[in-house]
Amino acid sequence: MLGKTANGLFWMFRYLERAENTARLLDAGLRMALTRDVDTAEEEWRSVVATSGQKTGYEAKYDDYIGSQVWNFILRDKDNPASIREMFGSVRTNARLARNAISGELWEAVNESWMRLEKLLSRPVGQGSVGEVVRMVRLAGTLVHGAMAGSMLRNEGYRFARAGTFIERGDSTARILDIKYYLLLPSLSYVGTSLDTGQWDQVLRSVAGDRSFTWLNAGQIDSRAIVEFLVLDDRFPRSLAFCHGALREQLAALARIHGGEGTCNELMRRADLALADMDTDAIFDVGLHEFLTRFMERNAGIAHAIAEDYRFHA
Repeated sequence: MLGKTANGLFWMFRYLERAENTARLLDAGLRMALTRDVDTAEEEWRSVVATSGQKTGYEAKYDDYIGSQVWNFILRDKDNPASIREMFGSVRTNARLARNAISGELWEAVNESWMRLEKLLSRPVGQGSVGEVVRMVRLAGTLVHGAMAGSMLRNEGYRFARAGTFIERGDSTARILDIKYYLLLPSLSYVGTSLDTGQWDQVLRSVAGDRSFTWLNAGQIDSRAIVEFLVLDDRFPRSLAFCHGALREQLAALARIHGGEGTCNELMRRADLALADMDTDAIFDVGLHEFLTRFMERNAGIAHAIAEDYRFHA
């Protein structure tokens, strides 16, 4: 497979995952903001923008954090290259680049989803329409992943696509957890209050984990249990442990297809060792921020090594 085709598949699914994660984050932020007073709601919107990595671009355009400004900036602003509209455009562009390596069903799922989103986002989005857009983005993710699972050969193209998914998903979960400690909680005096509980619920909703966590923990919201669930529980498909395991599987399959391992496989082993030795107590002893920062650095290193090993830019 040509490097540019592998790159297209890898980034097609990274952008798809990023768009879906951003939509979930926006939905959770809207739920929180609607239950708060004006000042607290502004902080919620500030946290959504920061968590999505769009703070610099947003503050270059706006001086305050008004809900309608935030969700339109994140959803459709043409001046924002990280908007969901632009990201889904990148999904389609990369699908076109890799058109000869994907099934007809997968291309149709991407193209039709893009057309529907373009129609929804062709004009400013009102508060009553945010939920519809979020549902469409989530449905698009489901349709595209389903089309791939049901129609693509389990060849190297499939493995690059899945590797991109789990690189992006692990990074997103880590960033959402990290931001909780620095932006979502205004003061240590709020720890254990209904505000703190609501923000942890927001974290779970942002990663589609609220129902699974409730099943496992009888509805009790506890920060340590949530960290254990999102970091170490390999039954949950957005936990760091699950993403690492799935990424390891894809890289091992690529090594078999290409007849040898690369730097990415070695970095994956190191990352596995770093995570395998951890339990919740060890994570908090190291410091959650420090632990998550190291995870994201290792994750980025693996992504860079994949591109180098398989000559994405050759």
